[in-house]
Amino acid sequence: MRGYRTIKYTLFIFCYFFWVVSAVLTAVGIYAKIAKENDVVDTLTLDPALLLIIVGSVMFLITFLGCFGALRNATCLLKMFLGILVTVLLLQIAAGVVGYLFTDMVTSHCSDETGNTKEIQTHHFQQPGDCLCMSELKVPNKTRPDDAVDVVQVMERTEKLMMKAIVLYREDQDLENAIDFIQKKFQCCGVESYKDWSRNVYFECSDTNPSLEACGVPFSCCVHLQNQTVLNTMCGYGMQQLEERSAAQDVFTIGCLEQIVRWAKNNLLLVAGLTAGLLLLEVCMISLAAAQICRIKKVQRQKKENPLRGLSDRKDSFWYPAFADFDDQ
Repeated sequence: MRGYRTIKYTLFIFCYFFWVVSAVLTAVGIYAKIAKENDVVDTLTLDPALLLIIVGSVMFLITFLGCFGALRNATCLLKMFLGILVTVLLLQIAAGVVGYLFTDMVTSHCSDETGNTKEIQTHHFQQPGDCLCMSELKVPNKTRPDDAVDVVQVMERTEKLMMKAIVLYREDQDLENAIDFIQKKFQCCGVESYKDWSRNVYFECSDTNPSLEACGVPFSCCVHLQNQTVLNTMCGYGMQQLEERSAAQDVFTIGCLEQIVRWAKNNLLLVAGLTAGLLLLEVCMISLAAAQICRIKKVQRQKKENPLRGLSDRKDSFWYPAFADFDDQ
C-alpha cells in the first residue's frame, strides 16, 4: 500500500504543478489579449497572447486529466492522460531528430550542392568555415536532391513567416517587443539583412514615405556601446541608405534567420540537454501513470476473483475513493 501511495501522490504532485503553471499561462494570455486594442494582429503564428492562451489551455486540460485521474483512481482519465503524453513524447522525439538533421543539411548544403544550382545567395558568418544558404535555390525541383528540396521549403516558410512579422511590426505591441528581443538577443537585424525593414510601411525607403523613420531600422538593431548609459532610440535612422560596410559600424547587418540557425548549431548540447530533461520528466510521468493503472486493474481482478470479500466491501464503482487503500496482495 505504501508503494502505491508513493506512485499516486508523486504523479498528482507533478500534474498539479504543471496544472497551476498552465493556469497562469492562460490567465496571462487572456489578460494580454483583453488589454490590447481591437485592431491588432489576430493570427496564431504572430500573436504571442493568443499563443499563450492556446498552449496554456491544452496544457491545462492534459494536466487536469492527470490530477483528477491520479487522485480519484480513475483508469479512464489515466489512460487518456497516458495516451496524450505518449503521443507528445513521440512528436518531440521526431521533432528533435528532424531539427538535428535539418541543421546539418542547412550548414552543409552550400558546399555540397553548388554544382547543381544556378544561383545561390550565401551569407558568411564571422567565424571561418561557417556558411548558410538563405535564399531559395532557383532551379526546378526535379533537378534538386530530396533533402535539398525539404531544406528549401522549410527555409522559405520560415522566411515568409518572419517577413510577415516585420510587415506587422508596430501593429501589435507584443509582436514588436518579441522582435526587439530577438534582434537584441541574437545581434541581428531583419530576416536576411537590415534592408528587409524597407518592407514595413514605417521604415520603407522611398521618397513618398512621410514617416520620420523612413529608410531606418528599429533601435533594437543598433550596436550597443560599452560605456553607453542612455538608450538612443534614433540610432537606426537612415541606415538603409548606407552600404553594409558603413552601416555595420552602427547597426547589426546580419539577418536573424541566419543568426538563429547559427545559435542552434553552436548550442546543440544545451538544446539537447534541456530537451532530454523534459523528455525524462515526461517518461517519469508516463511510468507513474502506467504503474497506477496496473495497480487499479490488479485490485479489480482481485475483487472479481474473491466475491465473498466484495460483499463486505464497498460496492464496485468505476470511481474509486480518493484515499482508497490498495493492499499489495
